[in-house]
Formats: sequence, structure tokens, C-alpha cells
Amino acid sequence: MKKLDSFILKSFLGPFIMTFLIVIFVLMMQFLWLYIDELVGKGLGFGVIIEFLGWGSATLIPLALPLATLLASIMTMGNMGENNELLAMKAAGISLQRIITPLIYVSVLISIGAFFASNDLIPVAYNKIYTLRDDIGKTKEEIKIPTGIFYDGVEGYNIRVEYRDDNNMMHNVMVYNHSGKKGNVSLTVADSGHVALSPDKSSMIFTLYSGVNYEEDNTKKYKDTTLSMQKIDFSRQDVIIPLENYAFKKSDDARYGNETMAKGLSQLKADRDSLSEVYKNTLNMQVQKAINSSNLAFAYQTDSSRIEKYTGIFCPDSLFMWNSTEDQANAYTNAATAINNQISSLEFFERELFQSAYPLRRAIIESYRKFTLSFACLIFFFIGAPLGAIIRKGGLGTPMIVSVMFFVVYWVFDISGKKLANDGAISPFFGTFISSFVLVPMGVFLTIKSTRDSSLFNADSYKIFFKNLLSKIKNFGKTIQLKRKKG
Repeated sequence: MKKLDSFILKSFLGPFIMTFLIVIFVLMMQFLWLYIDELVGKGLGFGVIIEFLGWGSATLIPLALPLATLLASIMTMGNMGENNELLAMKAAGISLQRIITPLIYVSVLISIGAFFASNDLIPVAYNKIYTLRDDIGKTKEEIKIPTGIFYDGVEGYNIRVEYRDDNNMMHNVMVYNHSGKKGNVSLTVADSGHVALSPDKSSMIFTLYSGVNYEEDNTKKYKDTTLSMQKIDFSRQDVIIPLENYAFKKSDDARYGNETMAKGLSQLKADRDSLSEVYKNTLNMQVQKAINSSNLAFAYQTDSSRIEKYTGIFCPDSLFMWNSTEDQANAYTNAATAINNQISSLEFFERELFQSAYPLRRAIIESYRKFTLSFACLIFFFIGAPLGAIIRKGGLGTPMIVSVMFFVVYWVFDISGKKLANDGAISPFFGTFISSFVLVPMGVFLTIKSTRDSSLFNADSYKIFFKNLLSKIKNFGKTIQLKRKKG
């Protein structure tokens, strides 16, 4: 049995690692495509991009791990079924439950690892990637001076280049210096030149050839309105322009630890306790304001539906009896005004309560989601292993199609449940675990079918079924025709 268990484990671990890496790679490409605009043109080093993608791939584990578990379990059992290895084991008296027992242990270990990944790795990844995105966002794009137009991409300067030759030498260059904020008082005109950045990207060095500097003094003083202009010819001149935020600067410490996604279970528990207290205090305060509001003429009637002696508060016969039409109109006007004021107050209370209820719901949902990844891996195994034993198809063809179908169902319910729970439409527990509630019956059904050697996905069995059904319908029709002829 040890050799059999070793064979089954090797058959599972290979496809699992392969599919996990493939899924991570595919999702990472989608992740890269999503943030490609933030990375291109910043002059980022290869190490920064690799670090960004590395932490990004860690945040994709909740999607990749369940899908890899499902696909690997289908491939493992499907390969054994397609190669008649599963049939040989059953012929030797080994039940399907015993065959998948070592895989169950592995799936439990994967589920435990998934919990620690959700609780320890993924929060750190979100913290790091939020910080990296912020640092990258502060980095300005590299300077690319176009030709034929005035370029103001360098703060305090306006540059115009007529054209570039094949050696990337710029010709007919004009540089307006606006750093003094005095207008067009400093102009440099050169026949040619080239530009380069300092090694630390703290300054841009403009090397100009055969040009003229025009410097105008337009400072006007009392009783002195004269203007002076200085003209200096040069054969070569270096114009050093200081730059800010053109070099990527990585923060020493991650600073997004207060984000809900970047917190572990213990931190979320502390947040839940504090946010629950804030929510209760806000709700109690709103109840007191509603009771003591001037809109309620009789505050003691707020819970009148449960007051036993309600009829003793006022005489019902006195209702809707007015001394004059004017009194009746005033009463209706005052009642409508009081109702509208109360409605406005309740709408304000709803918005105010949302400010404390929404963070609380998010903390509760994120606490539950630390466990959903583990449950998903376990459930997907009990869907994939029986499904592979039933369809008996290996490789990446049929298992991939079936896996994607089940995963799409899981993903749609998971995203929808999370959104509804965040909005308060359903409870956080139900919204978080709704995907598991949908998949568990599927896993139980497929497990029962596989243990009974069901031909659920056997096309021949369905052909035979429909063939027999059609023959019965034809025989039934012939019987009716014979009865009509005899009648």
C-alpha cells in the first residue's frame, strides 16, 4: 500500500505544481496588463518590476490555489481512469475511498497552508504592493523632448527643438528659463545640442553648441523705468536643470498596514471590537436623537405597538374632528412638515450610520475570508477527484474546460456575495460563504456518483438512454394506432 500511496501522491503533486504555476503566470499577465500604464515610461529598474510582480502574484493566490487544486485532482484521477489504472485498482479490491485517501491528506495540508497564506502572506503582499504603487505613482515619466513644438514637461522651462538627426543630435534649440517666474526674460538659442540625465536623475544636463544667451532685466524701481538686456555668445555651454521625482525612490517601510486587506486575523479581531463599539454608540445616539426630536409630539408613543394600554393615551373618537376648516388645514400642514422633517432626519441617520457600519462589515468579511480559501481548496478537491474518476479523461483538454466551468461558478458567487455583504444586503457570514454553500452539494453529489461507478459523463450511456426512450415512444405510438384500428 505504501507504494500505491506514493504512486498516487506523485501523480497528484506534479500536475498540482504545474497547474498552480501556469495559473499564477496567466493571472500575473492579466495583473501586469492592468497596471502596465503605471510602470511604462518611468525608467524603473528590472528589480523593481520583478518585486512588483512578485508581490502581485502573492495577492493572486486566492484565485490560483483553488483552481490548481481542482484541475490537478481532475487530471490525476482522469489520467488513472484513462490509463485503466483506476480499473486495475478496483479489480484488486481497492475502493475509490481508499485510493483517494492519500490525496485527502494532501488536500487538508493544502487547505492548512492556504489559511496561513491568507493570514500571514497575503496581508504583507497587499501592504507591500500598495506602497510600491504609491512610490511608482510619485515617479515622473522619463523626459522625451518632441520636435517642432514647445515642450513644457520640465518644470520651470520651455524647450523647443526643430529636428533631430540620425545621431540623435538636436538642431535649432530654444530654451526659455521660467524658473524665476518673471516671464520670457531668459532665452538661450543654440545651433545644436544634446541632453543627458545625471546618474541619480537629480538633474538634466543640456549641452548646447554655437549659441547666444539673452538675459533681460525687467525689474522696475521708483523713478527708474529703464530695461537692460545682456547678450552672450558661446561656442559650448552646459545648462543644468534640477529635477525632482524623476528617480524612483523606494520607501523604507510599508505604510499601508491600516488597510483592511493588509491585516491578519488578530488585527481584524481588534478592529471588529473597536468598530462594533463605535457602531453601537452611534446607533444608541441616533435612537436618543430620534426619540427626543421635536418632530415626535408624543415621545412615549415611539414603541406604541407594544404598549398594552395604548387606547388609554388618547380618545379615538376625538380624532379627525375639527372646529374649522382652517384648523384642519393647519393640522395636515403641520403633520406633513413633521413627517418630512423626520424623514430627512432618518435619511441623515442612515448616511451617518453607514460611516461606521461599512468599515465594520468589511472587517468582519475579511475575517471570514481568511477561512474561505481553505474551504474552497478542500471543496474543489472533493469535486475534482470524483469528477476525474467519472469522466476518465487526462491531460489539459477536458479537465481544463470542466475546471473553468466550476471555477467560474465559484468566482461569480464569491464576488457577488462579497459585494452584497459589503452593501449590507445580506449578512457577512452568508455573503462570504455563499460560494461554499453552492459547491458543497455539488461535491457531495459527485462523490456519491463516483463511489457507485456512475456513468454520469459517459456519452454512450446517454445515447443508449435516448435510443431506448425513442423506441418506447415509437412502440407507444404503434400501440395507440392499433387500438384505433380495432376500435
